[in-house]
Amino acid sequence: MKLTFKTLTLAAALAAGTLVAFADARGDEIMQRTHDVAKPDYSRSQVGMLLTDKNGSTEQRNVLQYGRNKNDITSAVMDFRSPANIKDTRFLQIENKGAPDDKWIYLPALKNTRRVNSSEGSKSFMGTDATYDDLSTREMEEDTHEFIKEETKNGFNCEVVKNTPIDPKSSQYSYRMVWVDKATDYPVYTELFDKNGKLIKTLTVFKIENVDGFNIPMENKMENVQTKHSTSIKVLKVDVKTVLPDKIFTQDFLNTGRF
Repeated sequence: MKLTFKTLTLAAALAAGTLVAFADARGDEIMQRTHDVAKPDYSRSQVGMLLTDKNGSTEQRNVLQYGRNKNDITSAVMDFRSPANIKDTRFLQIENKGAPDDKWIYLPALKNTRRVNSSEGSKSFMGTDATYDDLSTREMEEDTHEFIKEETKNGFNCEVVKNTPIDPKSSQYSYRMVWVDKATDYPVYTELFDKNGKLIKTLTVFKIENVDGFNIPMENKMENVQTKHSTSIKVLKVDVKTVLPDKIFTQDFLNTGRF
């Protein structure tokens, strides 16, 4: 579960007047830095995923995750290895600039790969607290960014930015509050608010590790504060040096699991 949020430019500031434009300039600059954080060309990781419901019942999952950043286009694959009831479920996402990302999912019970339509963006991804849209990144120009304050959060020295969609229909959230670590320019805490302006989810990064020159979030947790359900992610192994074959990032790999 990548759960990154692509950042946004100065698009709506002009309509809000000179004072707001000046106030938002710092917010734009902060979010631009998160967008510009160095990404490995390839990554392969073994991930542990823990789902916990409001009664404390848990489900442990193991996932292989593959990433590629080629020509500034990000592609990602998740290959679920356990438990048995979801083993061999595979998901592919390919970024599109200026358009919804392409997403496909292979369901072994149906022996079929299907496209995930953009209309399904608010649906839960594989029973986690992330929706399909949460897995995508937002373009810089889709939101406005308002610097709020500096604050220490979970041991990270942060700058806090409020991100608000310019077109409310473009997002399932009314706005997002993002805490950006000043040392790494990585978002380490996010609050997401529903269409009624009520807090619905939090995303917390507990640990960032530098792996061969790249800052990688090693432990994070997304919690739905309204349903009291959470999804915790822990990266167990990660390799950012090995070049991965392009075939991984295809529907053929989803169907076969072979490359």
